[in-house]
Amino acid sequence: MLDKIGIAKRIAQEVRDGMYINLGIGIPTLVANYIPSHLNVVLQSENGLLGIGPFPTEDKVDPDLINAGKQTITMMPGSALFSSAESFAMIRGGHVDLTILGAMEVSEQGDIANWKVPGKMVKGMGGAMDLVASAKHIIVAMQHCSKDGASKLLKECTLPITGTRCVKKIVSDLAVLDVLPQGGFKLLERAPGVSVDEIRNATAGKLIVEGEIKEMIL
Repeated sequence: MLDKIGIAKRIAQEVRDGMYINLGIGIPTLVANYIPSHLNVVLQSENGLLGIGPFPTEDKVDPDLINAGKQTITMMPGSALFSSAESFAMIRGGHVDLTILGAMEVSEQGDIANWKVPGKMVKGMGGAMDLVASAKHIIVAMQHCSKDGASKLLKECTLPITGTRCVKKIVSDLAVLDVLPQGGFKLLERAPGVSVDEIRNATAGKLIVEGEIKEMIL
């Protein structure tokens, strides 16, 4: 089973040279620390920054430099700051190659619910709706099950939906899965020490298992 850092490390393996990438709040922000140094990628934040670097060490913290989740960050050489209007123009214009988001639920059709739990106060959806509607490729970083053991990979989402048929891949604490165009979660890899049966029992939606499933290499 993976912890948050393990999930971030595995997702970093999906990054390709030349990509423009948006990192959502939570586990996705950790991915910035594990992108291979030989890759030339640009991280974008919807509050108006292009060229995010790794999280700062204590002596490098600048309280005025934050990402969309209000975490302090660093800037890479050549970075640019601009208004959120310009940032969302980049997103809505389809210029983000990869978006990495957290989720509370994902359906077997690729629907994502990641912004609201009924009855709980939230500030709003933020940029999630624009990101899932516009990004070319969406990977979800999430826990496979809730704290009470209920699956979060479902036949249909039960929480308010952020976007429909948009998630392409999921990296959870138990597995790596593709969301197929025709529906269903195709199991690609299993987390260290996790069996296929454990993943099957933790997945409420349609799980497709073909051949031998390899263990993740981090």
